[in-house]
Amino acid sequence: MVYRLLAYLETGILAMAISAPFAMTTLHLPIDRASGIPIYRQIYDGLRQAILDGVLRPRQKVPSTRALAEQLDVSRLPVLTAYEQLLHECYLEGRIGSGTFVSAALPDHMLRSPDAAYRHPRPLPAARDYGGLGPFRTSLPALDQFPQALWARLVARHAHAMTRAQMAYGDPAGVVALRDAIAEHLRAARGVRCEAEQVLVVPGSQAALRVAAAVLLARGDGVAVEEPGYPGARAALTAGGARAIPVPVDEEGLRVSALRTRGRVRAAYVTPSHQYPLGTSMTAARRLELLDWASRQKAWILEDDYDSDYRYVSRPLGALQGMDAHARVIYIGSFSKVLFPALRIGYVVVPPALLPRFADARASLDLFSPTLYQLALAEFLREGHFARHVRRMRGVYLKRRDALLTGLARHCSGRLFVHNADAGLHVTVLLAAGMNDGDVVARMAARGLTATELSACYAGRTRRQGLLLGFGGSTERRLLEATRILGETLSQ
Repeated sequence: MVYRLLAYLETGILAMAISAPFAMTTLHLPIDRASGIPIYRQIYDGLRQAILDGVLRPRQKVPSTRALAEQLDVSRLPVLTAYEQLLHECYLEGRIGSGTFVSAALPDHMLRSPDAAYRHPRPLPAARDYGGLGPFRTSLPALDQFPQALWARLVARHAHAMTRAQMAYGDPAGVVALRDAIAEHLRAARGVRCEAEQVLVVPGSQAALRVAAAVLLARGDGVAVEEPGYPGARAALTAGGARAIPVPVDEEGLRVSALRTRGRVRAAYVTPSHQYPLGTSMTAARRLELLDWASRQKAWILEDDYDSDYRYVSRPLGALQGMDAHARVIYIGSFSKVLFPALRIGYVVVPPALLPRFADARASLDLFSPTLYQLALAEFLREGHFARHVRRMRGVYLKRRDALLTGLARHCSGRLFVHNADAGLHVTVLLAAGMNDGDVVARMAARGLTATELSACYAGRTRRQGLLLGFGGSTERRLLEATRILGETLSQ
């Protein structure tokens, strides 16, 4: 439609700004008083052509004659004359008490549009499916257990109390109260060494990585990523032209010895508390080795602590950043998995020397995060609701993880093998020889199950075949039923 409107502007016939279908339409009819063509005829021709071209659609409301006359700065008489002719020829129809509309009875063969590209000769692609709420959806928390009534009260309270200053543009770094609360939580629960001034609020971990890449990486720079690793991180870090350099992981985490052979690397992205996707935790020795590498190479470490709150075989591990004596670690986290994804609040803890550059890059991302949710979340943290929620959810997720493991043992024995189930909201399983995880995921989708193939997490050619089975968003009963369906699928 944009192209038709531009064409009308260029020819002086008609320009239109159209609202939702069947709603009132604002018309802009450039009137050429020097053309010698009567004004009523210019209005008639413009409206008729717009209807025939499909710019004005059947049953779409047009302005009243009085309103259009005011818009065009002409008397009402030529508008009345144009409308009368269009009504007589059945291009328009009047509805008593409702107004004037484009006729719904125009023959289809009369309607045409020279701009075939705009008229979409082929159906539009379906909206992308992000996995919904189906069983085994990874990264999905227990939305049924979230204290929604409490959260609604906090949001409503702050919505009613928002000042004019809070309704204006906010600080790109985030609301001060939230930055204070995040810093306090990270110091106590994760062993992160930071002050509130080092915390920048962002829409999520992906946004944090984009900001970090904008500051730390130039086109052609090498950034080390875990192999296998999180595909979203690779995409975010290389969007500006940096090169992803896969570095293998083993049972102790990223292999720093292999990292040293990769030449000049500007930064390394790691998930040390719960490696994505294999689930292992980086050992203390390997952490110290990585920190020594960063210090010697003057490189940066991007620590993504994406779901460190939930461990089932030990207490939560401290952050790598807390061991850093040389301020080389940028710490990234979000509330998507611990609260709910639609909250869209994450954070990045930045070494003091990098703060000015990170602040500028964060502001250029989207100016600032929505203030209302930041205010509500600050209170949620400050009043202890967050800590209580996390403690309660550890028990919920332990039961759900155990139900998944029970179902896998009962229905999928011999066809897949559990690789790691120590922490987080998903279990990593390896498929029996001869199975293709992409084919398995497609067959699962046909049965209403959602999973992520392990092979998609590899950047190189060597790819293990397996599945990432999320359990956070499904009840124990639903997980047991889903494993039965998975077993049937694998038996095919």
